[in-house]
Amino acid sequence: MQKISIVGAGRVGESTAQFLARENLCREIVLIDVKDGVPQGAALDIQETAPLFGFDTRLSGSTDGAAMAGSGLVIITAGIPRKPGMSRSDVLDTNVAIIDKVMDDVVKHAPDAMVLVVSNPVDVLTYRAWQKSGWPRHRVFGQAGVLDSSRMAYFVASETGLSVKNIHAMVLGGHGDAMVPLIRYTTIAGIPIENFLDREVIDRIIERTRHGGAEILALKQTSSAYDAPAAAIAEMVDAIVRNRRQVLPTVAILDGEYGSDDVAMGVPCVLGKNGMEEVVVLELNHEEHKMFDESLAGVVADIERLREG
Repeated sequence: MQKISIVGAGRVGESTAQFLARENLCREIVLIDVKDGVPQGAALDIQETAPLFGFDTRLSGSTDGAAMAGSGLVIITAGIPRKPGMSRSDVLDTNVAIIDKVMDDVVKHAPDAMVLVVSNPVDVLTYRAWQKSGWPRHRVFGQAGVLDSSRMAYFVASETGLSVKNIHAMVLGGHGDAMVPLIRYTTIAGIPIENFLDREVIDRIIERTRHGGAEILALKQTSSAYDAPAAAIAEMVDAIVRNRRQVLPTVAILDGEYGSDDVAMGVPCVLGKNGMEEVVVLELNHEEHKMFDESLAGVVADIERLREG
């Protein structure tokens, strides 16, 4: 890919730019932010690591949405962060206005781009971005499940003492307390984790996964997580840029899958050069369906609140 734009030069945006540059995932990265000097400074700081990390990606910063012109992918991290005690839905009203402005710029200046939404609440804002664009659903998607699954895999590794390289976790649903960690699809070297952990420990892992972001926020106090989210974004970008057709949990617009449509939810998807190329439908048991539907209901409620507003 020739050019990627990152809207929002805060901690997540800056870390994302660093990961993408180090992996040489594009020739040019533009950081865009409303605060003059912030995106320019972040871009220059990262650029000066190029000789040390050996990348040729060129970085720049701007406050002008027109700077995203020619981008193949626009990553949206802009928005107010959560503070301790706040839910992702608490920041919805402010962040939807930001998404609307960003999408106006994307449609005007980068009409051929794909859009990866990271701002919270990501499920609802992905839906809003898709709605604002009027584009096919494969071009507008969100990041949530890759991060949640990574957290869960780490927690499994921590409890078992086994290598994270062998652990594959799957988390569906909304990105929040109602996310759906799928134990049946979480394995160690292809072996279900029930063979290694008892139910009490598994339940503890599920709860810690659901509150993984809040745990970091409570510890840091002054900021939410940014390194792990940035790494999750880079994983998705890698799958797209290198056309890996990799199955990754992604916030996608559903069109009949999982019995739902006209809503954005975290589900397994095939990511490749065309973006979200396919939704993978898993067979869910009664308990998993119940959790998925409860998670879906929260996202639908927020979407309905947007429509009413």
